[in-house]
Amino acid sequence: MEILDLETHDLHQERLQRVATLLKASGARRVLDLGCGSGRLLQYLMREPQYERVVGLELDGELLAQAKLLLENLPGSRRECLELVCASYTEPHPALSGFEAAAMVETIEHVLPEKLSAVEQAVFGEMRPSLLIMTTPNREYNPLYDMEPGELRDADHKFEWDRARFREWVSGVAWRNGYRVTISGIGDWDPEFGQPTQVARFER
Repeated sequence: MEILDLETHDLHQERLQRVATLLKASGARRVLDLGCGSGRLLQYLMREPQYERVVGLELDGELLAQAKLLLENLPGSRRECLELVCASYTEPHPALSGFEAAAMVETIEHVLPEKLSAVEQAVFGEMRPSLLIMTTPNREYNPLYDMEPGELRDADHKFEWDRARFREWVSGVAWRNGYRVTISGIGDWDPEFGQPTQVARFER
């Protein structure tokens, strides 16, 4: 969940603020940040006293170390509410089931396509948060960043979905796992290409 070279800092902040606002408005007290990266969303979440438990899950140990550094100066009462876990959300984590809310911000596109079914099973089938907010790039918007056909916004992205493919995948996940899903976007709207960031709001 990092700022992408081809995007603006403002867009990344807008994403974080939108997700943080949706999570807060849900009234959730326990929140998962799946693919928490260097902890930028966690930084927003830990400002809110409504959260009694926040868990950041990140497979990249270097990014997790950055998150620990970013959040090391939290007051003691808030630090006790935060847990950072070095692990993958492609695998089941029974201790993380039943949270009221979860976020996956600019992270699903870092997963190998053949692992998407494992993500679905682990996150939607076993963790089963009541609410999950997911964001991912809109591939159709890439020409507005002067990108070549087939070029990805980040070297670590395994894919980027256009709007139709994103809708197809999230709708299938929702139907198979007992969720309803609402799709929206973040960033400047273009009449042909839509918005640079796609958002799915899953509610169980």
